[in-house]
Amino acid sequence: MRHIAIIGSGPAGYYTAEAAQKKFGDDVAIDILDRLPVPFGLIRFGVAPDHQSIKAVSRRYEKVALTDNVRFVGNVSVGKDVSIEELQGLYDAVVLATGAPNDRELTIDGAELAGVYGSAAFVGWYNGHPDFKDLNPPLDGKDVVVIGNGNVALDVARILSKTCSEFEGSDIVAHALETIAASKIENITFLGRRGPHQIAMTPKELGELGRLEKACPRVDMGDFPPEGDDAMLEPGMRKAVTHLREFGGITESHRVDKKIDINFDFFASPLTINGDGKVESVTVEKTRLDQDLRSQGTGETYDIKASLVVSCIGYQTPPIEGVPYEHGRGRFANDEGRILPGLYCVGWARRGPSGTIGTNRPDGYAIVDLLAEDMSASATKNGRAGLDDILASRHVNVVTFRDWKKIEEAEHANARDGSPREKFVDIEAMIAASQI
Repeated sequence: MRHIAIIGSGPAGYYTAEAAQKKFGDDVAIDILDRLPVPFGLIRFGVAPDHQSIKAVSRRYEKVALTDNVRFVGNVSVGKDVSIEELQGLYDAVVLATGAPNDRELTIDGAELAGVYGSAAFVGWYNGHPDFKDLNPPLDGKDVVVIGNGNVALDVARILSKTCSEFEGSDIVAHALETIAASKIENITFLGRRGPHQIAMTPKELGELGRLEKACPRVDMGDFPPEGDDAMLEPGMRKAVTHLREFGGITESHRVDKKIDINFDFFASPLTINGDGKVESVTVEKTRLDQDLRSQGTGETYDIKASLVVSCIGYQTPPIEGVPYEHGRGRFANDEGRILPGLYCVGWARRGPSGTIGTNRPDGYAIVDLLAEDMSASATKNGRAGLDDILASRHVNVVTFRDWKKIEEAEHANARDGSPREKFVDIEAMIAASQI
């Protein structure tokens, strides 16, 4: 019997488990460990609460989780409750599928001021992540600056712009819904160092901004290259730029009933965040593109008012003691997924935060092919029995997938009208629900 431990229960973790099942059949036992008592990682805490169709992919992972040779081991912190070295002694292969849950640092003056947040923290707050339930961002000011031109930035702006009725069918947590409903926001500004042709926003998500009840996007048509240049873009990007051009053509009469302006400030790089103890404004430098389409500062600056700043500039994988790490890239040091003998990484932990949720499927299958090359056919390690002994000796309160289903059932029962669930945001509450 081969024994595999996968650290992380998000998409990369479950696709890897699925691939291992197909590769090894009944001759494998897979333990999926997670620091939290609940599975699915990015699907639960990263995907926007109003994008339930994307979250539905978790049903595929559940099919894997409910098979006899896969086990969810929740509420277990690797590095605290059990070490990587110990896991390597127990399992024939250890796969790090921890994702990239930490924010890439915003390295400008004033980033430490109150009211400045990274997107991991901010998205975690409205998605009910236990680490960020007490974030309490200030939404009592008029002006928000969102740094970044990708889909996470879009999510942040859209969530902050919605009415309560527009959240019907979503699983935004109650504390965030109440705070957003009472917000005084009037202006949300995206800061992007480059122009409309260089955005990392996908057309479907971008198009949603044009259908909001109380908010309207605003784009300066002077930021665009000639319209004929759009033909050189790949189809998805061309469609996204078409949305931007449509936003630029929205008339002022259409904005009369809109309470929030969502401004696209292209060719704009934040220099400093200013304020006395809390954010009050952002100093921005105008940029231009060089011949290689890289942004260059022009020396021209201006200030934008801001009572809240959300930095959406990327993520990084947290280091784990004893695992080689590439600090410049924010991921584990690896050769196509191999880290050390018997130790691998997959998904964002391997390649950095890139690609879609579906990108993790071929990545998981490729890692399992490496495992098959490297792993002895006559594996004799103790696997889950050895792990259970260690965790029992350290009095770790393990949450199984069966326990998780009890948590999920309680969340469904606690849901407000029109919502699929009301997430528990306290680990203690999750564990209590799992023991009913």
